[in-house]
Amino acid sequence: MRNEGFNMAKFKIIVSDPEAGKSSSVEVEGSRAAPLIGRRIGEAVDGSTVGLSGCKMLITGGCDKDGFPMRPDVHGGVKAGILLSQSVGFKPREKGERKRKTIRGNTITEDIVQINMKIVEKQKKAKEIEATKTEKSIEAAKSG
Repeated sequence: MRNEGFNMAKFKIIVSDPEAGKSSSVEVEGSRAAPLIGRRIGEAVDGSTVGLSGCKMLITGGCDKDGFPMRPDVHGGVKAGILLSQSVGFKPREKGERKRKTIRGNTITEDIVQINMKIVEKQKKAKEIEATKTEKSIEAAKSG
């Protein structure tokens, strides 16, 4: 009987940078993934859990092991069949169309596989960029 890896959370985190317009993928498991369990969509998280120290990240969504998307308006980490008319999990083809779909709640549990996040604040990177800009302007002033 294998107990290795049982109850070990493993997440694929998609980090979006709205300023650059790019996203990257990071895999987190074990003790690095533990602080994310119990968090909800819309909460701010420290970027050091993902490997981006000095950044603040906002949890925007995700999906579970069966591919069901997380919705911010369904509370808890449960699967639920709800009647949808728009938004996450259903895109209506006709005006007024509604459909019952299975979705996942807004809380991160061990069943979640993918978590979507976006960078809200960049602290250290902004300071480093400003430092290089001031160094370049000083060099330009010396040469010019």
